[in-house]
Amino acid sequence: MAFNLPGRFPFRLPQSHGGQIALALGVVYLVWGSTYLAVHVALGSFPPLLMSGLRNFFAGVGLFVFAMRRKPVWPPLTEIRNAGLVGTMLVGLSSGMLAYGMRTVGTGTAAVMVATVPLFATVIAAIAGRKIARGEWFAVGLGLAGIAILSHGDQTQGSAGGSLAILCGALFWAGGAHLASRLKLPSDLFLSTSLQIGLGGAMSTMVAWVSGERMMEMHFLPMLAFLYLMLIGTMAAYVAYGFLIRHTSPIIASSCMYVNPVVAVALGALLLGEPVTRSTVIATGVILTSVGLSFWFDYRRRGNPA
Repeated sequence: MAFNLPGRFPFRLPQSHGGQIALALGVVYLVWGSTYLAVHVALGSFPPLLMSGLRNFFAGVGLFVFAMRRKPVWPPLTEIRNAGLVGTMLVGLSSGMLAYGMRTVGTGTAAVMVATVPLFATVIAAIAGRKIARGEWFAVGLGLAGIAILSHGDQTQGSAGGSLAILCGALFWAGGAHLASRLKLPSDLFLSTSLQIGLGGAMSTMVAWVSGERMMEMHFLPMLAFLYLMLIGTMAAYVAYGFLIRHTSPIIASSCMYVNPVVAVALGALLLGEPVTRSTVIATGVILTSVGLSFWFDYRRRGNPA
């Protein structure tokens, strides 16, 4: 499936399959790496759960309009339900916990912690019954060591609770990705993505409202960051990621886990003045090495299913 957007589009998209894959990779690499900075800025006017919910709900509605203009085959209720379940995990819970944790955790640190998603995916696969090789468990242990180094080097007030929330967000993302691989979802990329994001955002918004979150005083930069998160960080990036999931291997699709922390750490240091400590550098190297090992062992397992 190509990136066939309805109507007039101001940019000429690549026509070759390889060019579309390269574009999708560039989007998830740079955009998702920059969303940590955007979340940090948006928290200046938005409470965390409400920001996550509204961002994803409005993005889901926008993508739904695009999907309907393409006249896709309407999915059965079971597939809509499945999209809602996956979206609640990937969007409602994961994005919400990330925003909640980033009230006290720096952008670079948060991105490095989110890079542990493949490690949580390994643990979930083991619970689901897949045999895990010793090398994969070594990668998980190495990732946990990296988290310990990162947490030890961050002594700011409230960072422990924030770090726990972000790790829970990474766990929810891994769980949502696991469900997405097991449940039957709508076949149309735009419709499936819009339902996941929209329904997940609606759930997060309802939870935020019931828990008492309300909008704060509005400022220009937080509103600009919110619009960036909605239009680029959610609508564009999730479609690009969904395209990669459907048209490349899981190794390539998940390679953003290597690049996003580097982009986030660089932007946090350059634009927010966040310190890049020795602990941050060591922990980043350890965690990304563990993620690389988990990808490698997964690649070997898929190549040798016996």
